[in-house]
Amino acid sequence: MPYELIAILMFSTMMLMLFTGQRVFAAIGFVAVMAALFLWGDRGGYDIGFSAAMKLMKWYPLLTLPMFIFMGYVLSESKIADDLYKMFHVWMGGLRGGLAIGTIGLMVLISAMNGLSVAGMAIGATIALPELLKRNYDKLMVTGVIQAGSSLGILVPPSVVLVLYAMIARQPVGQLWLAGAIPGLMMAAMFIIYIAIRCRLNPELGPALPPEERDIGMAEKLRLLRAGLLPVGIFAVMMVPFVNGWTSLVESSAIGAIAAFVAAVLKGRMTRDVFETSVRQTLAITCMFMWIILAALAFGAVFDGLGAVRAIEDLFTERLGLNPWVILILMQLSFIVMGTFLDDTAMLVIVAPLYVPLVGALGFDLVWYGVLYTITCQIAYMTPPFGYNLFLMRAMAPPEITIKDIYRSIVPFVAVMIVALALVMIFPQIALWLPDLVYGK
Repeated sequence: MPYELIAILMFSTMMLMLFTGQRVFAAIGFVAVMAALFLWGDRGGYDIGFSAAMKLMKWYPLLTLPMFIFMGYVLSESKIADDLYKMFHVWMGGLRGGLAIGTIGLMVLISAMNGLSVAGMAIGATIALPELLKRNYDKLMVTGVIQAGSSLGILVPPSVVLVLYAMIARQPVGQLWLAGAIPGLMMAAMFIIYIAIRCRLNPELGPALPPEERDIGMAEKLRLLRAGLLPVGIFAVMMVPFVNGWTSLVESSAIGAIAAFVAAVLKGRMTRDVFETSVRQTLAITCMFMWIILAALAFGAVFDGLGAVRAIEDLFTERLGLNPWVILILMQLSFIVMGTFLDDTAMLVIVAPLYVPLVGALGFDLVWYGVLYTITCQIAYMTPPFGYNLFLMRAMAPPEITIKDIYRSIVPFVAVMIVALALVMIFPQIALWLPDLVYGK
């Protein structure tokens, strides 16, 4: 059987298993090991799975994963994240659309605390959404705000998805995080500008808070400011030593986890339930990601052995004669299509063994491509009919917000994200300037 046909058979079998509802790591790992056994016999098949496990265990930066997840859950479960919204409520409520703008700020800080889009969605839907609806904000706009803001979790550092990409693409995690910082903040700023302009043109979409709700003493405002900026302080304590080269990435992640734990203790919010929930969730999510990475490494090893990457590269560049930029755009479109029924980790582990070597062979920077991948995933998350964020929002939103409302709400925000993606593609230094500056220094 030709190797190309074997590669197609592997890919189609894996997709069929995923469509039947199998877990991502189980489908990918099963196809990888079974293909290795059939191709290279008992010895070769076992060696591929074993070497993937050893490679995973030896990857030192992976220690950052449980540290950052634990930090995010401590800050979330101890309600320190709630203080952020109270701060934005008081300080931004006087502006038209101020609470929606504050919600984007909340999402950026939640992303910097947790690195997972699900956490931002949960906090936004449970804390911000009821407050915005109660104050007569347009339900379409605020639904879109929360979905768009929560998607920043996979781009703003410390992004857990970029850790997974770093492992598969064999790129430095630190450079990827720094590369995602400016595009993530740029996208957040574009969301804020859009909200401000729309509410300026149509004040009924986001009315300012009445004076009696925001006219509180300056002492209380400053207290809320201190409480709300605590997560920012924790993030600074964690990232400043790393950016200046005083600590490694793993050491900085440990500093962040300890700082979050100490902050919760000092505020009297580190109860037994908070600690137990944080540890259990950290263990569950860390194990999930490790299984996915293990399966992806095994699958990628089989594809490398088959020469599938070289065959696909030859198909696009030699037989079809496509321009490298056309190939890159087709890759991005495939992510959007897959994002209608898969989450970001599943998309990455399915196509990374094919796409990452091809991107490198075409002469593109793999750190820059990691940022393109995450932005495209954000767009795919919010693309009907089966976008990941759309169903998360439906599960968490109140009954008066229908699935039709959710679909309509994301249109302008998806347009903003497409513009952001185009800017990063046209001007790669938006992503590469900061890592070049820090690592060059």
